[in-house]
Amino acid sequence: MDTKVIRIEEQQSEEAVIREAGEIVKAGGLVAFPTETVYGLGGDALNPASSRKIYEAKGRPSDNPLIVHIADMEALAAIVKRVPESAKMLAEAFWPGPLTMILEKSDLVPKETTGGLETVAVRMPSDAVALAFIRAAGGYVAAPSANRSGRPSPTRASYVAQDLDGRIEMILDGGDATLGLESTIVDLTAKPPAILRPGFITGEMLRQKLGRVEEDETLFSADSGQAPKAPGMKYRHYAPKGELVIVRGQTEAVTDYIGKELAQMCKNKKKTGVIATDETLDKYKADVPRSVGKRTDAAAAAKGLYRILREFDDEGVEAIYAESFDGEGVSQAVMNRLLKAAGHRVINV
Repeated sequence: MDTKVIRIEEQQSEEAVIREAGEIVKAGGLVAFPTETVYGLGGDALNPASSRKIYEAKGRPSDNPLIVHIADMEALAAIVKRVPESAKMLAEAFWPGPLTMILEKSDLVPKETTGGLETVAVRMPSDAVALAFIRAAGGYVAAPSANRSGRPSPTRASYVAQDLDGRIEMILDGGDATLGLESTIVDLTAKPPAILRPGFITGEMLRQKLGRVEEDETLFSADSGQAPKAPGMKYRHYAPKGELVIVRGQTEAVTDYIGKELAQMCKNKKKTGVIATDETLDKYKADVPRSVGKRTDAAAAAKGLYRILREFDDEGVEAIYAESFDGEGVSQAVMNRLLKAAGHRVINV
């Protein structure tokens, strides 16, 4: 299969391109498209065959649910049994935006899309290209991140092509994602509601609207044996090809430990990478040192994390050491993704 890559900003007729992408999805094909979080791999959410194609293209376990993307609030009622007041409140506050809500599904949504569950994950992205594409594709687009399963999520079209060229019909290139991390997922079928994946819509923001909101116990622990209720819960995700280890502790102890490990890896002739901050980067002698920005700027760390992991792969890095990014708000999302990428390999110093 030849994968067509189209740069949206360079097109004289953006409407024609979006219409073509929509027709591909309506015909059962797959299109990667930009969102404000990461690039999504879109298929017809109401077509079981399309969802199976998504799993096949990604090499994704079929019990890992897909998120249904919509472009209008009116579309929600058709795919859920009911729209609770909690969903209406969150939609008014955070949609369009980086928030996914889990609700009881209607019979319209096939279980191939929900990973066999009776619930469905729904999001309305804010990216203008994404919204136009969803409408052109029929209004219901199932879309996990547009990468091979387990790899770092793509924040630009070139990363999509690295993983999926020849596996899907089209890639819509809308430039770099503005946020760089996947949406927050909140389960509204749980009592009280539970955060299943942290993101830019933080727990504090959700509590201001709903009151009590809990965090799923697996957010920062090793994967459980249970079937995942939302994307990213059960399987190793976001992983670079090199072995990634997170080092947690006081700054001086962390830099000292990583420095010694880098020296040992150099003796072993292994190519090394480091994920640090502006404040500590010059303390490391790695082959590929990378900073996510200032330690106080969690949004910058979120935006740069997957790009850095991809750059390590491009450079052939074999051993990667990352400083820990413990904290509240968006820092939790960054740490969640790092833990998944490292397979929960953490050294406490």
